[in-house]
Amino acid sequence: MNNYQRINPKAPHNIEKRNAYLLGGGIGSLSAAAFLLRDAHMPGKNIHILEQLEVSGGSMDGAGTAETGYTARGGREIEEHFECFMELFSFIPSLKDKSISVLDEFVQLNKEEPILSHCRLVENQGQKADFSDLGLSTPNAMELAKLHMLTEDALGATTIEEFFSESFFETKFWYYWATMFAFEKWHSVVEVKRYMERFMHLIGGMNRLDGILHTEYNQYDSLILPLITWLKEQNVSFEYGCKVTDIDFNISGNEKTATAIHLIRAGKEDVIEVAEDDLVLFTNGSMTENTTRGDLNHPAVLNRSEEKGCFSVWKKIAAKSPDFGHPEKFCEDIDKSKWMSFTVTLKDDDTVFPYLYQLTGDKPGMGGLVTIKDSSWFMSWVVPKHPHFINQPDDVKVLWAYALNMDVPGDYVKKTFSECTGREMLEELLYHMGLEEKIPEILSHTVNVIPSMMPYITAQFMPRVAGDRPAVIPQGSKNFGFLGQFAEVPGDCVFTVEYSVRSAMMAVYGLMDLGKEVDPVYPSQYDIRVLINAAKTCLGVDKLPLKNIPLGQLIMNTELSKLL
Repeated sequence: MNNYQRINPKAPHNIEKRNAYLLGGGIGSLSAAAFLLRDAHMPGKNIHILEQLEVSGGSMDGAGTAETGYTARGGREIEEHFECFMELFSFIPSLKDKSISVLDEFVQLNKEEPILSHCRLVENQGQKADFSDLGLSTPNAMELAKLHMLTEDALGATTIEEFFSESFFETKFWYYWATMFAFEKWHSVVEVKRYMERFMHLIGGMNRLDGILHTEYNQYDSLILPLITWLKEQNVSFEYGCKVTDIDFNISGNEKTATAIHLIRAGKEDVIEVAEDDLVLFTNGSMTENTTRGDLNHPAVLNRSEEKGCFSVWKKIAAKSPDFGHPEKFCEDIDKSKWMSFTVTLKDDDTVFPYLYQLTGDKPGMGGLVTIKDSSWFMSWVVPKHPHFINQPDDVKVLWAYALNMDVPGDYVKKTFSECTGREMLEELLYHMGLEEKIPEILSHTVNVIPSMMPYITAQFMPRVAGDRPAVIPQGSKNFGFLGQFAEVPGDCVFTVEYSVRSAMMAVYGLMDLGKEVDPVYPSQYDIRVLINAAKTCLGVDKLPLKNIPLGQLIMNTELSKLL
């Protein structure tokens, strides 16, 4: 953030009497509450977080016990230039030591235990595969260069498979890219462009996950829990089991003012009247809406209900103004937005984790994602730092895995990933790890395997054009804004914590008229040094000497010259 913008804004007029209603309890609303407290000086008791479930945190979850097994639906990738994320956690106290911030302990952890993968790909039942480069041909690299040069308007609703040649999907780059971010071929190529540009400074280390950061525990325990704890200490109101059903607006010409929130509280219909100078911020879509879970002996059954929680509310309000976006572009084809992860809990294990350390050379928490190249399900696993949950005993270990090909038979278990029980998912994973002969022994001390089926987990990647995602502050809005993955944040990437936190900062600073700039997105794609390094990496010319050689002479008559 520019130091000139590190100001403590004046309190807005009448702030002590104004209320903020934050609809949804995910990281977007929690962040908005924090910025309202710190920057808008709103009293905590005037901030109301309304959540349908019995727990806050949205997609950043983590729960369970050593006896019944642990579950976390997934973790978002974090890197150093998540400017809004870092700003938020710079003023949230650590749960372990109130004299330091969550950011302080986060940075210290990643200095002491940095992620650097020594085994990014495996094949042939537990053999390391080559992951020394991105494996791009010159034509493949030029496709990426073309994507960088084209505008989002020109690309429109083009899908990934429509843009790239078939050979692109056989590259190591695609193996890394798809599994890190959960991209499918039918997703929007505009989102690939945004990711490529947003993280261009990391492309040189993508095959080793160099620059990816991790938390001490799962992201609920490490990030959400200290944030909720601090908000409650500031008297922010949390109301659970509270289902919002509609929002009323006064729309006059171009002006839009939220006037009432319809909801069900304690099983009864209710209405919250909203004053003109109150604030309503709505998380209009959830990646983990309608999640179902299975266990060791039961599959997680896909929820195809027409009741879609916040998506259903978004549909209602979208009919009231074209400025409120087009939810149907994101939530109407769950077979293209679903995927499933599973969390394995083992007790007294002396087989799996020693074996994986020998295979990969990575200590728990320091290796990141390992992808199985020849898995029909396109599976990946992560060995997190131990313990992964605050209440986890030392003799209980956790492993997390997921797959992208949901509806094809496995290689060991001849059922689709979608159909499998937790036990069958673990059997397939162990087979590909090279532990086929140990499967019965490992199952004998498996506490549980909990699959999580998420119908909308990649809905934010569905093909879309300008206007399909509403602006964080819709045109003419006086007191209403959108938060999270289904609001439009120019230049940033969905499926990240940063995106939700940035949307919160934009909404609070804009609607409260604080006169404070939002932290800019890190502009790596405009740095010639980053561009050259990315081009060298993609073209496989990183071994050329740079020192003391004029750039023009170095790249003369090369593919790099054409690219630049």
